[in-house]
Amino acid sequence: MTQQDKYLIDTNVISELRKSNKANPGVLQFFQKAVVQVTPLYLSVITIGELWRGVELIRHCGDKPQAALLDTWLQTVLEEYADHILDFTVLEAQVWGRLCVPHPHNTLDKQIAATALTYGLTLVTRNVSDFAGTGVLLLNPFDIL
Repeated sequence: MTQQDKYLIDTNVISELRKSNKANPGVLQFFQKAVVQVTPLYLSVITIGELWRGVELIRHCGDKPQAALLDTWLQTVLEEYADHILDFTVLEAQVWGRLCVPHPHNTLDKQIAATALTYGLTLVTRNVSDFAGTGVLLLNPFDIL
């Protein structure tokens, strides 16, 4: 990680960070280095949608206390990343459309990949195989240590 690096954080990575000191050591190390080196970190609006979906699924299943905890955590994420949440615009939609042909699977992941590509960001994810063939630069912090 160098000072000019910029990263788009995938849903599974930001979710792992929620575990605090019980999170994967590689993920913790990645975020600690980012703070020390003042490395720009971004989230996609697609990730925000995936996180909200998770909260609502838990609420729908009847676990209101857990849903409330996750809702509070997500509000904190939204506050911390307020200036670093990237929209999915017409440009990303064009790139996404290209990424979906000839393999239309993993459509949300391809939207995240399109965002990383248009902003010139390295995507930080555990699910590197979901982004195979997109051309996006990948970093798996779960493999750091």
